[in-house]
Amino acid sequence: MKVRPDLVPETERDHLEVIQLTDEPIPSSHIYMEAQIFTPDSQRLILHRSAHPHGSDPKDPEHQFLICNLKDNYSLTPITTELGTTGPSISPDGDYLYYFVNKTELGGGGRLTLKRVGLDGSEREIICVLDHAIPETDFRLSRPYPLSTISSDGRRIAISGFLGDGNSAGARWGLLVFEIEEPSVRLVLHGPTWCNMHPQYTRQTDSVASHDIMIQENHGNIIAADGKVEKLVSGLGADIHLIRDDGTDLRDFPWGRDGNEFCQGHQCWQGKSDMAITSTSTRKPDERQLISGRAAAHVGDEGINTPGGWRNDLSRSFDGPDFWHFATDIDGTRLITDAGPKDRGGAVWLFDLPEEEEGALANARKVANPGSSWQKDTHIHPFLSPDGGSGFFNSDESGVLQAYMVRGWQVA
Repeated sequence: MKVRPDLVPETERDHLEVIQLTDEPIPSSHIYMEAQIFTPDSQRLILHRSAHPHGSDPKDPEHQFLICNLKDNYSLTPITTELGTTGPSISPDGDYLYYFVNKTELGGGGRLTLKRVGLDGSEREIICVLDHAIPETDFRLSRPYPLSTISSDGRRIAISGFLGDGNSAGARWGLLVFEIEEPSVRLVLHGPTWCNMHPQYTRQTDSVASHDIMIQENHGNIIAADGKVEKLVSGLGADIHLIRDDGTDLRDFPWGRDGNEFCQGHQCWQGKSDMAITSTSTRKPDERQLISGRAAAHVGDEGINTPGGWRNDLSRSFDGPDFWHFATDIDGTRLITDAGPKDRGGAVWLFDLPEEEEGALANARKVANPGSSWQKDTHIHPFLSPDGGSGFFNSDESGVLQAYMVRGWQVA
């Protein structure tokens, strides 16, 4: 752990503190910022070593998930040792880490194992092993997505993956939901356009909404026979949907796909509400905006023109928004985001989210100058602790990717 005042904007050095959490000569980073990797008391989180912001190599023996204990002088303790660990999620009560062990093989064979372990390293157990075709299908899963998502009641965990046999280009991808209490797995949806799904269970806790998962569809992608994504989108680009975890009630968010506005490919829930936020790129004006929205009934991938879709430009009060990746706290009161210009190492900004649905981001505050090279494997990817009192980001400013934290603003 190192204190890094040089990464704090000059105007904030009397108030804020940046702490470098990792310092090994191998790359370390935070998990992708939409992942559920924090305990609810905001004291412990999962990060990983020998990894990058978009995942890790399943054959890398150096890769490990680590518990970072903020209360214990930012100590880092390995919580996994197996080869091929991926898709971590902390249970909503903060008692367990769920993760997958990827030993899948393209075209059949191999296995995907769902495990659980207490955050003190005890009670490690296997929940479910998928070493056969997905029930009621002929599909074998490989290339599991590096992100999982756990339901707000802690009873289900979802992950996506490749369903191809290795012989045909343009094969399908699918979304799998694992039941935890009475272990089982089901295929929720599948198709060739689901190669980058970013599945995210809602944070809402009522019994109906807790089954909703936000997912991303990438139209016009090109997938090689081995599942490698050769082209992510084309034409009108990606759009974002909502689906129940039994595969019913597909809905659409009113973002992108009009030839001017394009979804960048990152979105998250606005706290525990039924609103979500996406980052967009627009041609006119040339901006990277943050747009909130609610899903409406599925009518056919109409994006911004979805009938009945509600949306709000959160970034309209910021002159020339250039925002990319972002996250909110659990109550939906704060938002943290990275921003350009990229050639100056980027910046991390903190905002207050509006109390009124139609409001805009307020109280803009630059909280870090990360000095990132802004390559794909060094993305800043900021996110907040659940209580909104601390921010986290990645940077390769030292020449090696590392994980950082910024703190010092007042929490209400």
